[in-house]
Amino acid sequence: MSNICRLAAALCLFTLNSAESSAQRSQKTDSSAFYQTVKTYVNPVLPGDHPDPTLLKVGDDFYHCGSTFHFNPYLPIYHSKDLVHWEIISRVLPASKAGWVGDKPSGGIWQGAITYFYGSYWIYFSAGGQWFCKAPSPKGPWSAPVEVKTNAVTGNLGYDNSIFVDDDGKPYMVIKNGQKVNRLQALGRDGQLTDTVINLDWINAKLQYSWAEGPVMSKRNGYYYYFPAGDVSGGQYVMRTTALTSDSTKWERLGDFFKPITDAAVGFRRPNHISAPFKLSDGTWWTIGQSYEKYDNDDWSGTGRQTGLYQVIWEGDRPWGVAPTTQPLLMPNLPYSPIPWRSVKTDYFDDSGELGLWWHFLTKKASASYSLTDRKGWVRLKPDTGRTHLMQKETDHFYSAITKVELNAADTTAKAGLYLTNGNQHVTIRLYTGYDNGKKIIFRTDSVTQSVANTFGDVVWLKIERYGHMLQAYCSGNGDDWTAIGQPISAVSLDKAQPNFNSWVGTSLGLFAEGKPADFDLFICKDGRSAMPLVGYSNYFGVRKNKAQHADGVTNTSAYGGWLMLSGVEFGKNSPALAELTATATGSGTIEVWIDDLKHGKLIAKVPVNPTSAAKAFNAAIKNVTGQHDVFLKFPTGKPGQIAVKTIKFKSK
Repeated sequence: MSNICRLAAALCLFTLNSAESSAQRSQKTDSSAFYQTVKTYVNPVLPGDHPDPTLLKVGDDFYHCGSTFHFNPYLPIYHSKDLVHWEIISRVLPASKAGWVGDKPSGGIWQGAITYFYGSYWIYFSAGGQWFCKAPSPKGPWSAPVEVKTNAVTGNLGYDNSIFVDDDGKPYMVIKNGQKVNRLQALGRDGQLTDTVINLDWINAKLQYSWAEGPVMSKRNGYYYYFPAGDVSGGQYVMRTTALTSDSTKWERLGDFFKPITDAAVGFRRPNHISAPFKLSDGTWWTIGQSYEKYDNDDWSGTGRQTGLYQVIWEGDRPWGVAPTTQPLLMPNLPYSPIPWRSVKTDYFDDSGELGLWWHFLTKKASASYSLTDRKGWVRLKPDTGRTHLMQKETDHFYSAITKVELNAADTTAKAGLYLTNGNQHVTIRLYTGYDNGKKIIFRTDSVTQSVANTFGDVVWLKIERYGHMLQAYCSGNGDDWTAIGQPISAVSLDKAQPNFNSWVGTSLGLFAEGKPADFDLFICKDGRSAMPLVGYSNYFGVRKNKAQHADGVTNTSAYGGWLMLSGVEFGKNSPALAELTATATGSGTIEVWIDDLKHGKLIAKVPVNPTSAAKAFNAAIKNVTGQHDVFLKFPTGKPGQIAVKTIKFKSK
């Protein structure tokens, strides 16, 4: 099936593009398949803070890296087989080998350009100059950093550079410094600059493209394409030439790269800092790019710059990025990938004795202030006089984060629990076991403090439920029976745009300790035994949110059915016994619950739903499901809109 036909079917548009061949027009599409199997995706494919993305295709594998800023270990490498599902496979540079790199917000490492040439993988990055690390595989081991040498003719090597490898295998550094310096220079086998500089400073001499930052290059049909970004908040442009030359008359400015937006509901409105567009074996072209998330009256800029996947359409030799949309998009024509959707990871701290690659630190000191061996099966955070932490990039607007912590809080300096912080670390939200005229469980933001007496002892379970911008705190002595702490607290100050573009990074979620060491037995994020709102889905087809009629329920829109996916749901170490849906219905039907995929995954429950005007719980038995999985709900075929499901949870009988 041609890609254009597949895209048309995915979007329920059955008029074929006039540019298709007669052979393509003759191929049939089965629209019902899209409602029953996962053939589409919704941006962002890398939710959470993933700024300045670069992408490398080697054979059937794809690798992503980008700016780390002050988060360390620096330069996480993501791997994908299908461009939609991504997992971290290595981190290039530990804090212990980056003594010259600052760890203040807005500092750290910028760029993270991943590339392959002369038989090796390379990462080029900026941190007080240009540097590179080298490896035989993206999984490492990565070499110690080497500084890239420059000279008076080349000039300062700046930041947000990229690497372009020509058809003959010759690599070039695409150099960017400040607003007006845009240059090219070849790289030798030692990774250092060689040959003469190709001066392109005319590109933004009149600030046509604002900062013209993050430039990348690709090649097609004898044309070299140069893609500069406007600035951190948006704008993406393209120009072309038939020769790598400094002569501006040999280059043609083509204007905006992305097609105009026609979907008024889009929150990721200004993607830019794209990776170099690349071609798949079926002839389609793709790129990834970053964008803040912001709606008319709903700002999620604090989450950071999130990365989306965009198809590139060619009109002759003119490339266009497909405009951002809220609608499902057809996945690239690549094999099924078992990698789960990118989400915050559960950790029980009891596997290899090594910290999972999904964790990061906000300071170098924190990266040396923990232990997985002091107490087997626990992570110990060991602060000095201040605060230490262990963090992940927040990826969702709806979740329940849980930890089990042990701390004897004998005075007001001792605190340990769950931690949310924005990029510049000026807004923090903490739920912790501590002391305030006695041992307390305390829920604290920059403006609100709520607490209850700690009646559980030194070992306490803590939970934060996020429902959009509202956060509710709970505590427990056994992880089953939860006590609410005060009323829900607004997280708008954390979630909205903040000064200095949030110090270039987004919100982090994790664990913290202050005053004295504390032990953590586990960290769970998206707890499957808590009610999960289905409006928080990460992927879908044939469904819609139905707030007005069904109190934030989700219903299907087609007689073919439809489905949605909740990413990263944690079932626990022991399998729950029941899948429970809260729903309203005007007719009867059965909701299927799957894990991992609707074709390659596992059907774990069939939940019968009967007519009910008020929200009611419906359940079905499940067994032998543990660990963290993407959860899919598939609606029945027949009359659409009869069932609206509000929440799902997995529980013991």
